[in-house]
Amino acid sequence: MRILVLGATGFLGRHATGQLRALPGARVLCAGRSPDADILCDLATAEAGRLAAVVRSAAPDAVVNCAGAVGGSAVELTALNALGPAALCAALHEAAPRARLVHLGSAAEYGPADGQRPAVESGPARPLGLYGASKLAGTLAVTGSGLDAVVLRVFNPVGPGQPVASLPGRLAAELRRVASDGVIRTGDLSAYRDFVDARDVAAAVARAVTATGPLPPVLNIGSGTARRVRDIAEGLARAAGFRGTIEEDGDGSPRSAAVPWQQADVTAAARALDWTPRYALAESLADMWAGTGAEENVR
Repeated sequence: MRILVLGATGFLGRHATGQLRALPGARVLCAGRSPDADILCDLATAEAGRLAAVVRSAAPDAVVNCAGAVGGSAVELTALNALGPAALCAALHEAAPRARLVHLGSAAEYGPADGQRPAVESGPARPLGLYGASKLAGTLAVTGSGLDAVVLRVFNPVGPGQPVASLPGRLAAELRRVASDGVIRTGDLSAYRDFVDARDVAAAVARAVTATGPLPPVLNIGSGTARRVRDIAEGLARAAGFRGTIEEDGDGSPRSAAVPWQQADVTAAARALDWTPRYALAESLADMWAGTGAEENVR
């Protein structure tokens, strides 16, 4: 099986690529901006014709799109998260119409929850900010493409190689910076989120690539449990041996106040992919901390 991966050098892309390469008989080709990529290609700027040439040269049985932007200007977010997937779908129609497309979406597409019911794939998508809206636009491009495609709507990924731009990554960087009995200041950590190990996400990608028959258009990939964001801070502190104080008196995320609770219903993913998350949060955080020094600045 030939598998083309876009965004293979990112946080989730590295984990997904590792699991895909372990599949029997798999040949994984990486397309991206990095000089180490097998095929040079920037999803944010490539037109459908250029992408079709990339796809044609790879001759894939499956394409995995892990490319995405979590921050930046409106132009950057929409180019990579919305226009990029649309162009990729057009390219696949032209160059590999029978290839399966596995696209990584985001829980930010859902928006606010009522604090009682987990998010289900059939529920409303009401993103609050441009990031969530741009990811939703990418999802709609994929699900409306008519291709053999599935969107894995990833909740809050955590684990080894965590980028410093994320909240867990920032907390880990602060823990390395301050003394073991010092003070770390954060924003409000009272929101509840569904944290899922990046390796579990990668396992879901591999299962989506190899699943027989058509898949549902969207599948939630999360732990199925809502945890306080403060649990992340306290878990990292334990892993680091930090004996100081965590003060929640800094600037926080406006989205945390607007979306105080979010949890995935992962029933559909379990049924369609025979997938369930394996890693406990404490293990994810311990493994993340163990690799923080070398990888915290990798995105």
